[in-house]
Amino acid sequence: MELDKRKYVIYTFCFAVMALFITRLAYLQLFSSDELTKESNKNSIKTITVTPPRGIMYDRNGKILVDNKPSYTVTITPNQFDKNNLAEIASVLDLSPDTLEMTLKSIKGTNRFNPAKVKRDVDFRVISFIAENKDRLSGIDYQVDAIRYYPNNFRASHSFGYCNEISPKQLEKQIGDYYKQGDMIGSNGLEANYENYLRGVKGYKFITVDVKGREIGSLNDGNSDIPPVNGSDLILGMDKDLQELAEKLISGKQGAIIAVDPRTGEILCFVSKPDFDLSAFSGKTDSKVFASLINDPKKPLFNRVVQTKYPPGSTWKMMMSLAALDAGIITTTSTISCPGSFVYGNRSFEDHGAYGSINVVRAIEVSANVFYYKLGLQIGIDNYYKYGKMLGFGTKTGIDIPNETAGLLPSREYFDKRYGENKWSQGLMVSLGIGQGELGVSPVQMVAYTAAISMNGLYCQPHFVTKIRNSMTGEEETVKYEQRRIDLPLKYYEAVKKGMYLVVNGSGTASKVRSSDVIISGKTGTAQNSSGKNHSWFVGFAPFDEPKIAICVLGEFEGWGASFGAPTAAALMLRYLGITGNESDVKTVGDNSYD
Repeated sequence: MELDKRKYVIYTFCFAVMALFITRLAYLQLFSSDELTKESNKNSIKTITVTPPRGIMYDRNGKILVDNKPSYTVTITPNQFDKNNLAEIASVLDLSPDTLEMTLKSIKGTNRFNPAKVKRDVDFRVISFIAENKDRLSGIDYQVDAIRYYPNNFRASHSFGYCNEISPKQLEKQIGDYYKQGDMIGSNGLEANYENYLRGVKGYKFITVDVKGREIGSLNDGNSDIPPVNGSDLILGMDKDLQELAEKLISGKQGAIIAVDPRTGEILCFVSKPDFDLSAFSGKTDSKVFASLINDPKKPLFNRVVQTKYPPGSTWKMMMSLAALDAGIITTTSTISCPGSFVYGNRSFEDHGAYGSINVVRAIEVSANVFYYKLGLQIGIDNYYKYGKMLGFGTKTGIDIPNETAGLLPSREYFDKRYGENKWSQGLMVSLGIGQGELGVSPVQMVAYTAAISMNGLYCQPHFVTKIRNSMTGEEETVKYEQRRIDLPLKYYEAVKKGMYLVVNGSGTASKVRSSDVIISGKTGTAQNSSGKNHSWFVGFAPFDEPKIAICVLGEFEGWGASFGAPTAAALMLRYLGITGNESDVKTVGDNSYD
């Protein structure tokens, strides 16, 4: 009896196990075949990612600024790679064995038959070695990628930017799963800001392989491949010839130049010096080269057009004039006595000369400091901040590249926080009246402000890209930017512009750059520098009646505004307007002006 019970239990258990196996087999055959087929294919199909060429950048006249060229990239398929060859491959790739081993260990989430990029932009000698030893060097291969090429006689490093291999942190933070380890991503300038347009859409090639990973042929005769989509092209407002001249005129110096079309805000040229060679980042980036750029005391990676925060000196006097006029402190005809110095408390503030009683137009023409010392006190900190903000200071312009500074526009709250509530002297307003003191602006803010004055209050957001073109279909998308009206009476703008006209065409500080071909208007400025020679500023526009270009030049340690800023700006404005042969004037203007 006991034996019968045991047989019954054993038979029941065996039946249950068989039923379980049959049920599982039926489930796999009937309900999971598609999923399992996909998983099986993953183990028998080699997926090669095809990275599309990045979009090309063109200037306003259709000339190529940033292009692509073919380059070889070495790949390793981790599960096929024979580690006995590691030292040999590292030597061929000019890497240390430890570096290559770390690279292989860091590869995550890749199919065991899928290649990973380990070294970019290798020379043909390396490719020949791999091809000749393909049977012996299991898992080693190469592919052709596109890298950046710059076919011009200028750099525009801080405009275009560059690409870097995506970092682990960037991979973790990315939205979606476009990027994989080893992919390149825009890291600065336009490359970063327009990354989603420039990068294109990846393609994929599917290769069938045997159990040892050897290639058999294209899956489905290549019909399953997904072709890549090239990145979209950027059409910039930049003028190639003007950019080349601008870089030539500031070569060997430190500073910044930016010019815009005041009617639209399109950037015509953009220079920050010193700069760096973008081709060093287009393929393989030597760590020593990058380290030298970071450690260079002249800071070539620092974008002086958008990141500088210097006092603007006398180029600030147009802001002071508009603020005083609109606040009702002066009129276009009222006068202020300018005897040559101004005493506040126990301190005397000097001027360049004694001008007598003068109005605002004359004050801009001769850059009378006493006029603006007095206005600073009368305007006060609240109006100073109000009108400074109205004209675009203390805030970012919104230029379409990263890392722009808002600068420093002091307010009552700023001084209360720094010195204690009501513990700061109104005497601070004296220096602020002539664009000195605790005030910091960038060249991009200055050119936008100058352009707005030239257009009687039309403020246009400075920008590089005017259109984005689909490289496959040719369709173009016009990019829209902010425009706003700085709503001040026209007669105030006319008075300020008349003063700027006389700076160049009267007895003002930039009379040496007067042109018989085009009427140039502008304002020089000299920013005091406690650590060395002063900084040279100039802002201006031309032609006077129908402005087509507005410009800001900043020459670090170049002295008076008239000694470097004015002739440099004049040469560029004349070139853009079709007047040539003035470039040599930049070298002949002496350092004998007072502002």
